[in-house]
Amino acid sequence: MGAFDLANPVFRLYVVAAAIMTLKLMGQGWATVAVMMRRGRGYASPEDLRPGAINRAPDPAQLDPDPAVERARRMHRNDPENIPGFLVAGLLFVAVAPLRAAWLLMDGFALTRAGHARPTERRARTRRGRRSGLSARSPWRRWRSGR
Repeated sequence: MGAFDLANPVFRLYVVAAAIMTLKLMGQGWATVAVMMRRGRGYASPEDLRPGAINRAPDPAQLDPDPAVERARRMHRNDPENIPGFLVAGLLFVAVAPLRAAWLLMDGFALTRAGHARPTERRARTRRGRRSGLSARSPWRRWRSGR
């Protein structure tokens, strides 16, 4: 039995965890789009304002940042930073074959990344009842509005 054989329980664990992480990496972009479509805001570029089957009522306000969409977008950008490192480190664990440590670390990583995948859509409110986040005076808003 070689280290990179499906008879090796550490390699089997790695294959399952790598498949889950690859699916998450591929699916997070679609999850970001789903949040963007559900919220109707947070579009990334002016090209998204073209009228069509998906955006029937384009409005320039749709380009304003939305906290839920921005969170989903940050999660999408975070995956390519972490998952490739996991895939490389996982192969090193398979080569060394520490079964107990591999189970703990690979399962822990896969479960925490999968649990991190659900974007929250709660609106944080300030004492005055406004949504917290980017204020009207923030540099991002001024840049987006051309002021």
